[in-house]
Amino acid sequence: MISNHLQEKKILIWLYLSLFLLIILINIGGLTRLTDSGLSITKWEIITGIFPPLTDLDWNKYFDEYKKIPEYKEVNYEITLNEFKYIFWWEYIHRLAARVCVIFFVFPFLFFLFTQKLSKNEMFIGFSITFLYFFQGFIGWYMVQSGLIHNVDVSHFRLATHLVIAKIILCLTFFLILKIKFKNFIFNNFTYATFFFLFLIFVQIMLGAFVSGTDAGSVYQTWPLMGNDAIPNEIEFKNLIKNNYLYDIVFLQFIHRNFAYFIFFYFLIFFFVLKKKNIHLISANYVFLLIFIQIVLGIFTLTSGLNIFIASMHQLFSAFLLLSVIYLLFQVSLLKKYT
Repeated sequence: MISNHLQEKKILIWLYLSLFLLIILINIGGLTRLTDSGLSITKWEIITGIFPPLTDLDWNKYFDEYKKIPEYKEVNYEITLNEFKYIFWWEYIHRLAARVCVIFFVFPFLFFLFTQKLSKNEMFIGFSITFLYFFQGFIGWYMVQSGLIHNVDVSHFRLATHLVIAKIILCLTFFLILKIKFKNFIFNNFTYATFFFLFLIFVQIMLGAFVSGTDAGSVYQTWPLMGNDAIPNEIEFKNLIKNNYLYDIVFLQFIHRNFAYFIFFYFLIFFFVLKKKNIHLISANYVFLLIFIQIVLGIFTLTSGLNIFIASMHQLFSAFLLLSVIYLLFQVSLLKKYT
């Protein structure tokens, strides 16, 4: 029994550290986007990319490659080598942190797998996380490719995919931690409602990536109205599909704003149902608080003129919100009365 307890403790330490590293990686990724640094390294150097440029010759080689892409030719044509180094370091650190996260998760997982320390469910979740980590590397490069030939920026669809996969890995890692700690996970009416809420948050994260990827946050930087209107005149709902609404930056900001309100009211109803049934869960309080913080950070991100620090906090707290919802999932699963 002591041996099993010690083994479980080792596994949990590994998973908590993996979770911590992943949160750091996601935040670095957000800052890489916010500083427009994602296209500074134009090649996918899996092994050689571990080492940064060490000589002036190396730096000029990377800078010359950057000069070939549209972002340099149309936007950053006056950038100096020192300014290039600034955006290079952000992307380099992002890629290096990704490698660290993969190595730190995969090798201990294989060890625990081959020493038969994981249950079948834990192995399945571990394999899913491992697959998503490697798939994420491919998606990251696929995203970068979209900004190297014809566009001055990466595809916001690929950016959203990259971000959503990162958040799925985050949720699965925390889910695995709680699965080990709680032992069981039982479906009931509240878990279904919580899963739907989790889905809504992922939709909002995707919309946020669309806003970030198209710079839609720059069109209206007022709140609560967009300019002088609740619904800007530029939005013509009858022509949205015809005009490809997923490229309409005014519509993307409008839907991202209003979907946040929808999420808030959905959880408000969920929260009051819990209270009405005299169910008091600390995780529900965390979720409620983090939704409020996210809305406030979203408002200040806009009204501050897209301040990088505030925007980064908005990204970071979306991760905390997801973790609080996963915790809520496990707490409501223990409500056997409602199964």
